[in-house]
Amino acid sequence: MAMEVQNELPPIISGGTSFLRTCFNCLNALSGIGLITMPYTLRQAGWLSLGLLLAMAIVTCYTGLLLQRCMDSNPLIITYPDIGWHAFGRKGRIIVSIFLYFELYLILIGYLILERDNLHKLFPNISFKVGGQHIGGKPLFTLVGGLLIVPSMWLKDLRLLSFISASGALSSLIIICSIFWVGAVDGVGFSEKAELFNLEGVPFALSLYALCCGAHAIFPTLYCSMEDKSQFSKVLFMSFALSTLSYISMAIIGYLMFGQGLESQVTLNLPTSKFSSKIAIYTTLVGPLAKYALVVTPIAEAMESQLPSNYKIRAISILIRTLLLISTVIVALVIPFFGLLMALIGSILSVTVSILLPCLCYLKIFESYKRLGLELVIILGVVVLALSVGVMGTYSSLKRW
Repeated sequence: MAMEVQNELPPIISGGTSFLRTCFNCLNALSGIGLITMPYTLRQAGWLSLGLLLAMAIVTCYTGLLLQRCMDSNPLIITYPDIGWHAFGRKGRIIVSIFLYFELYLILIGYLILERDNLHKLFPNISFKVGGQHIGGKPLFTLVGGLLIVPSMWLKDLRLLSFISASGALSSLIIICSIFWVGAVDGVGFSEKAELFNLEGVPFALSLYALCCGAHAIFPTLYCSMEDKSQFSKVLFMSFALSTLSYISMAIIGYLMFGQGLESQVTLNLPTSKFSSKIAIYTTLVGPLAKYALVVTPIAEAMESQLPSNYKIRAISILIRTLLLISTVIVALVIPFFGLLMALIGSILSVTVSILLPCLCYLKIFESYKRLGLELVIILGVVVLALSVGVMGTYSSLKRW
């Protein structure tokens, strides 16, 4: 089996990204579009569901460590599909690749929808006349969002992307503080009635929590980019702790401000007449700009790896990334529901990529399923959790569509 892996896996790529820069990239991947959906999940499931968010963060941090151990098992493993190959052969690579790249692709579409909705919130009456046709509203802002993302798409070096990621991590803090200011100073207040627990909304909330805590598709890329890979576990602990704290803070603030009237994105509830609201919305727009290039990197690199060596030049790389952007813009033009799209991604794809596959690959690579013990019991429990969240979350999301 080891010889087969060596024949199939690409050459080792040495990384040069520092610990701090990797932390920024990881935090940027985790603190994604889920931040502004957090209050909406509380609207669905109530206050006690924050405990489920904490549990999901612990579980997904653990599965992130399992991925790291899988990569440590063979120095030739540099991508998530490589882990699938090492565990289950060619079929494993194909299955992992399908779930991985489909999840990332739909998240990219989610970024564009987020960009579109918030731009439309700020400028609801803007339109242009092109070739006798009026273009305005959400279609116009989907195109504008795509154009704003273009420059970051041409960066391949994660050391350079880390500077963009730092702005993305900072933007999360600014959003939380700005929305708190709207409630505390600008008159909205924190007096909305809140529900303690709603069992019916738990599957939907768990799907969104899985999406928020599921950046595992990016972890192998971040791991391989590190100068000192032994520090990756610390990167995971720090990133999960900070992102979970930000999620809980946003959930509490937004739910107390708007209660059962919350939209799928809390920024859509903000009064645009207030300066602090505009800061929050404009900063939200920075998020996709900072995250899109990072998330598209594994997809682009997978496509580039299939090209003949004489086509592996910068111009082709830029063309591939640009075409990926154009395709996501086209799909985003026809998808209207942000919250439900995110829940479906979480229940079907994030649960599989971030929880189920790390467990199954780890069990197969290390043959842990042959040894009855605490580790096996924990991993099997996580697998049962993943399957339950996936089935219930998918049913709940489709029911709401």
